[in-house]
Amino acid sequence: MGGTMTAELQPAGLHSLQPDGSAWPMPPQDGYTTDDFFALDLPPHTELIDGSLVFVSPQRKFHSLAIDLLAYTMRRTVPEHLRVRREMAVVLGPKQVPEPDLVVVAAEADADPVQTRYDARDVVLAVEVVSPDSEDRDQDTKPRKYAAAGIRHYWLVTMDENNRPAVHTYELDPHTGAYTPTGVHHDKLKVSVPYDMDIDLTEIDRL
Repeated sequence: MGGTMTAELQPAGLHSLQPDGSAWPMPPQDGYTTDDFFALDLPPHTELIDGSLVFVSPQRKFHSLAIDLLAYTMRRTVPEHLRVRREMAVVLGPKQVPEPDLVVVAAEADADPVQTRYDARDVVLAVEVVSPDSEDRDQDTKPRKYAAAGIRHYWLVTMDENNRPAVHTYELDPHTGAYTPTGVHHDKLKVSVPYDMDIDLTEIDRL
């Protein structure tokens, strides 16, 4: 984001300075679009929500371990027509580009090794692991937007009293266009959709 920029010479669309002397991006009056977002030089894992940039705070160890556990175990049984990917941007609309912690996508949408994003229509499951700074987004904002974009399955992963993942599973109700809860899974996650999985959540203790 222009590490050599000074306060006296700032191009349009930038204001103030970060601690390293580079300028913070300033959103256009109507917010950033998806095209704007992918043209910006942003920190890793930045998201676009309602035309505004959302930056990621340092993550807890639980967050990383939960993603590792789920990614590894989900891949063990993933069918040929699907792929499991972590921390990839998903384009939901003109001003919406969240980055789920995990997605299950159609294999045919995963052919390009240098791609940086998926379209919502190619995503069959989005997974968010809750962090203190993302709790409201993961429990409210993002699932509403995932549902509106037609993503059929959503998982919300929280940390239980034993510091292990509790996986809250949801499925899109085609009549209401909203997610319906289908279960809360402790210690073991056994589901048949979007494909058969049997995951020992206690394995996080050994990672």
